Amino acid sequence: MLIMILLGKRSYQFNELHRSIESISQRMLTRTLRGLERDGLVSRTVHPTVPPTVEYDLTPLGRTFLGPLSALADWAVVHGPDIAAAREHHDAR
Repeated sequence: MLIMILLGKRSYQFNELHRSIESISQRMLTRTLRGLERDGLVSRTVHPTVPPTVEYDLTPLGRTFLGPLSALADWAVVHGPDIAAAREHHDAR
């Protein structure tokens, strides 16, 4: 979700994305981007520089996902306290 939200704002180079998402490993970011590219949600552009620069962006299909994703994020913000309370209740058992 975080990758999609970031790419919804602008295109990113791989290392920019990696720095922007603190808790993701390079391997997991690579696998996730490949999966999103395979699904047609993310485009990957290689620029002929030395070393090659790779840039990721949302495809038109990927942009259609931002609306539902935004609704999910809004829900999480509204219900965050409820989730935290449920976790505390569960952990106290």
